[in-house]
Amino acid sequence: MRILKTINELISLINELKANNKTIGFVPTMGALHEGHLTLVRQCVAENEVCIVSVFVNPTQFNNKADLEKYPRNVEKDAQLLEKAGCAYVFAPSADEMYSADELENTFEFDFGGMDRLMEGKFRPGHFNGVVQVVSKLFKLVQPDKAYFGKKDFQQLAIIHRMVRLMHFQVEIIDCPIVREASGLAMSSRNERLSAAERDTAANIYRILNESRNLTDTMSPAELTQWVTDEVNNAGGLSVEYFDIADCETLITIDRWQPESIGCIAVFCGEVRLIDNIEYNVQTREN
Repeated sequence: MRILKTINELISLINELKANNKTIGFVPTMGALHEGHLTLVRQCVAENEVCIVSVFVNPTQFNNKADLEKYPRNVEKDAQLLEKAGCAYVFAPSADEMYSADELENTFEFDFGGMDRLMEGKFRPGHFNGVVQVVSKLFKLVQPDKAYFGKKDFQQLAIIHRMVRLMHFQVEIIDCPIVREASGLAMSSRNERLSAAERDTAANIYRILNESRNLTDTMSPAELTQWVTDEVNNAGGLSVEYFDIADCETLITIDRWQPESIGCIAVFCGEVRLIDNIEYNVQTREN
């Protein structure tokens, strides 16, 4: 496996791969890799001739500088895990390599169609501007045939699909299922900051989300939203920032059940903010 740290190195590699008609799979990450990331990488390796993974803690998607400073970084450990998973190339640039001073100082502009003001966007202003900025830049550099994203960041994934449509990228976005710990807790780099007791507590998030699937016959989306919020808040040690049941494509809150809807949640467990979601497949009926 080879680690590339400059854009020029990456461009040279991509030109060589394209000249040899190699199919390129791409997994963008911010490092601090766990089994969830590695599942994406292994799928990428299986479905493409070449797998490229980026490891870059993107400063423009952090609206809180403290979160940026706390974000775990260990490129050497990440590289070892990626090599075992079959990754051929790692792109691990510095912030100065990726961005000019002008790009760092000015907000990236994109037509989100209002999706950046919903759910995560309400509480993390500017976050999705940074996501689209870095992913679009990476897509232009890597020119992948396929790119792999986890469904845990469902809102981000919906925005990436919109970005690909609006910016006319010739890349297939592969939506990959959430990978969970044995307890049901969604795997996340933030889980490293949880104590053993907090991990047990945090497992209640998925337990309650999963139970909520059984209540769609008797509750409206608004009623179920309140039920999930109350259950998580009453579980002890957890505090809901938001829970929203929305249209899978537009992310707009629904008031009547649709055949496919998504419930997205953000919860504080101690000082650690966790996100998760649950898909609702409901028979269309009068509500």
